[in-house]
Amino acid sequence: MAVNPKKTPMREQDPKERIKNFNEVPLGYTEEEAKLEAQRCLQCKKPPCVKGCPVEIDIPGFISKIREGNFKEAIRILKDKNSLPAICGRVCPQEDQCEKECVLGKKYEPVGIGRLERFAADWEAEQGLMELPKIEKKTGKKIAVVGSGPAGLTCASELAKMGHEVVIFEALHKPGGVLVYGIPEFRLPKKIVEREINYVKALGVKIICNFVVGKTKTVDELLEEFDAVFVGTGAGLPWFMNIPGENYTGIYSANEYLIRVNLMKAYLFPEYDTPIVRGKNVAVIGGGNVAMDAARTALRLGAEKSMIVYRRSKAEMPARIEEIERAEEEGVIFHFLTLPVKYHADENGRVRAMECIKMELGEPDHTGRRKPIPIPNSNFIIPVDTVVVAIGQSPNPLIPQTTKGIEVGKHGNIIVDEKTGKTTKKGVFAGGDIATGAATVILAMGAGKVAAQAIDEYVKTGNW
Repeated sequence: MAVNPKKTPMREQDPKERIKNFNEVPLGYTEEEAKLEAQRCLQCKKPPCVKGCPVEIDIPGFISKIREGNFKEAIRILKDKNSLPAICGRVCPQEDQCEKECVLGKKYEPVGIGRLERFAADWEAEQGLMELPKIEKKTGKKIAVVGSGPAGLTCASELAKMGHEVVIFEALHKPGGVLVYGIPEFRLPKKIVEREINYVKALGVKIICNFVVGKTKTVDELLEEFDAVFVGTGAGLPWFMNIPGENYTGIYSANEYLIRVNLMKAYLFPEYDTPIVRGKNVAVIGGGNVAMDAARTALRLGAEKSMIVYRRSKAEMPARIEEIERAEEEGVIFHFLTLPVKYHADENGRVRAMECIKMELGEPDHTGRRKPIPIPNSNFIIPVDTVVVAIGQSPNPLIPQTTKGIEVGKHGNIIVDEKTGKTTKKGVFAGGDIATGAATVILAMGAGKVAAQAIDEYVKTGNW
């Protein structure tokens, strides 16, 4: 049978409509569409896609079950390796991981692995099913997990499946970490995250919110009560550019801007009257997924102009291609090869304009992308009333600052053994953005999984 060279299309909200709401943009596959896409899989004997997945899902296995219409078995295979499939199906950069390795992708478009993962997870929820794996007998060992983002949730669920008692300590009032405060509703609905967290709880994991490890209790105090501690506190320290006027009113870090909208429910206005600036001319500095999220959020909050200001060209943007395309469809304006150098304010200290210079691209730098070089005397002004700085963030510094014996790198990241997640302090493991700096959800999950294996061995043997 001839293989369809293109992925089965996924229906989406119309761009003109979706900028007026915070509902999810892609609408998912029907059963027929999922089966059709599953038929494109070549069922390779040595599937390279599995090697491209940080949590090593049996990709041909779950896809073959979708092709047969056995969706229940498909989700069982997925959850064998991944406790958060509905999340991964939506926000993983599959194009750089499993789909990048897809054999079909060498000639045609790769199989829509992420779309099929999302389908299977959503199908399970629609049926009201939640099959739990058989948990090994209880070991009597207790593990504390700090942070309920993707690394913490994955580590906790894996440990629970091994029979350990697991408690997650979360600083904020809702669990989910970056999944709830960082990623907007239109890309990852909160009810999906809640559903996945309920699965982790059903495995026996206890989650305690409003508990700031490093303030409420230190890691050393947790070690008196628990056999091991996993630190997955993410990258919550935003970067700024340190240019004149950056402290004017109306200039936010992407962290603060997105937390106000996501976690404090500004997206549910007027039901929730969360204070949030509803700028008319919004500029977002940066070119990653967080920048796209902020620019698209600004439109939904009523911006007349939402702009991305990026110092390189479109080809160098680190954001996912589909996120850039959706931003373009929605009317986000892109200023490429542009660098802010100064902000101007009115008499009340509120930002009113952004002074920029033009850039040109030189030779590739250490990232492999061409280095942006300023063009002298190319200054120009962009009128703005709100600016969101989305140029990256560093690991949360609280735990390294309050824990003796944990070695950190020059950017504040906790130094870990990549194969085990072990830190330099006995009994303490770490993974995700706290160890790598800001990265992807699935890489954090992979780190949580690796650490869980090592923690299991450590608490059973005592060998460090």
